[in-house]
Amino acid sequence: MSKSLCNIRFSNRKFSTIILEKNQLLSEHLTVQNSPILFGCRTGICGTCVVRVRGNIAPPNDEEKEVLAVIADGNPEARLACQIYLTSDIEIDVCEL
Repeated sequence: MSKSLCNIRFSNRKFSTIILEKNQLLSEHLTVQNSPILFGCRTGICGTCVVRVRGNIAPPNDEEKEVLAVIADGNPEARLACQIYLTSDIEIDVCEL
């Protein structure tokens, strides 16, 4: 039985597309070597990893919404990369705040 995979693309073309299995946290697989995303706490409270996401992902939970309301000013594409659970292909832009 084959595993379902997701393509993670970055708008910054310096970084190659990463292919990961579905149903995993994105932050468990990204490093400074393979992505432009910087992580701080990896728990969803510091806001260091705010990104814009295009693709089909679950909506943010209440705690993530609170952080995004402060740091992303209601941008509907903004997410915390450490909180993204992979379910499909996505494209990521690092937000400039």
